[in-house]
Amino acid sequence: MDKTTFTVLIVVFSFLSGSIPFGYVIGRLKGVDVRKYGSGNIGATNVSRVLGKKVGLIVLILDALKGAVPVLIVKFAGLPLKFQLMAALFAVLGHCFSPFLGFKGGKGVATGIGAFSVISPICAGIAVAVFGIVFSITRYVSLSSITAVAVYVIVFKYMVSSSLDEYIYVTLAGLVIIVKHYKNIVRLIKGEEKKYGTEKVSKGA
Repeated sequence: MDKTTFTVLIVVFSFLSGSIPFGYVIGRLKGVDVRKYGSGNIGATNVSRVLGKKVGLIVLILDALKGAVPVLIVKFAGLPLKFQLMAALFAVLGHCFSPFLGFKGGKGVATGIGAFSVISPICAGIAVAVFGIVFSITRYVSLSSITAVAVYVIVFKYMVSSSLDEYIYVTLAGLVIIVKHYKNIVRLIKGEEKKYGTEKVSKGA
């Protein structure tokens, strides 16, 4: 198998794995389209608001796994870091732009956590710790997520690889996740962002 074909397979598999909309599917199984409630997002945070924290946790785990699986396969195949990072990036892109939802999707945080934890558990651990600190102080999931992503991108450069060929994948994934939070960023600037647990959400079929 030539390099181009192999690269295409990694990209396609990772993208399709990431694009599985677990939040939407689980919501539908419970008779709810989560896109019509709360923030309208299919991610774990909105699912927990709409369907409860237990269901939100399930979605969080599944979304993380769909990012981790492609990277694990590439890693166990003994392929270089560049290909692992490629798999991580396209898993995140799949979640954010799912073809099963008209190329719309979530914000990629959980999927990114799963994918990049496989690549560097230490960097991921630092990012998660930062998320926890910011969240405990502000109660803003969005701000905590954005800060954690930025921290991962920075520490990856110094702790794992500063190679441009490799670092570009981490940077692009981080930028995609942050850009997907643009509405949250606008609300944060305006002081209109809701703190977690303060938003009342009504459920329905």
